[in-house]
Amino acid sequence: MSVVSFISLVLQYLYVVKLSEEHKKSILRAQVSEITEYHVYLKLAKLVKYKKNKKIFEKIAKDEMKHYKFFKKFTKVDVKPNKLKIFWYLLLSRVFGVVFGLRLMEKGEVFLASEYRKLKRVIPEINTIIKDEVKHESKLIDLIKEEKLMYAGSVVLGLNDALVELTGALAGFTFAFRNPNIIAIAGLVTGIAASLSMAASEYLSVKTDESEKKPSIAALYTGVAYFITILFLIFPFFVLTNVFASLAWTLINATIVILLFTFYISVAKHLNFRRRFLEMFLISMGVALVSFCIGYIIRMLIGIDI
Repeated sequence: MSVVSFISLVLQYLYVVKLSEEHKKSILRAQVSEITEYHVYLKLAKLVKYKKNKKIFEKIAKDEMKHYKFFKKFTKVDVKPNKLKIFWYLLLSRVFGVVFGLRLMEKGEVFLASEYRKLKRVIPEINTIIKDEVKHESKLIDLIKEEKLMYAGSVVLGLNDALVELTGALAGFTFAFRNPNIIAIAGLVTGIAASLSMAASEYLSVKTDESEKKPSIAALYTGVAYFITILFLIFPFFVLTNVFASLAWTLINATIVILLFTFYISVAKHLNFRRRFLEMFLISMGVALVSFCIGYIIRMLIGIDI
């Protein structure tokens, strides 16, 4: 046995002696986390179609296995991955996109990162693992090429316009007409026409830009996002007979859409959730309030009674 190997064994022994039960539990949790992430990245490497993404995932998986083996030196045991987490993150990655799934997984490891920093006091070498984790989050994941994220701007365009235009239109129709069926039909016709118009505008806009996006796909994302949003917003007027209760439900639905999509974008693109949510919420509700007042004024001036 070489002198280096002997010293390494002695140091490992000393680490085990110094580690408290709390430290050992933290190391076991870290070990489970690393082997779980190893399987997530490895499975993603087999699923993705871009070669560049495949290499990135294989690189991260290799690092995660290296971390797992490092922690195993102190626990002396093999641990099984968390199969439920593997299933959950793979499902999220398939439905909402790989970047969203991975960003969410990285956010879920915040508590573990604090444990790593505590362990650094007794295992100085763990600093290398912390640097690797930072690199995974801030560099490698940013390099991932994904269609869902590439066309996120087109989806934002469709959602934003649908929320702002239709919440405003429905609020105006509510006070102008006060008939849920007429409001629903007027809103649906307005929404369908606007979704087609937005899709056409996005097609022409992308076609004139020099980007990787395909005009037809960008138009499809914008139009579908707009149309789904208008259905969600108009739905209450088909169900309830009280127009003001319908409008209140519509505004709640609009808030839900803003909340969910802002969460998605803030996670996938590392943006400030609170600021973006408040911005979209205040704009949508502000337009709805102004339109509601305009509808009231028009009803009073023209004397519409439907």
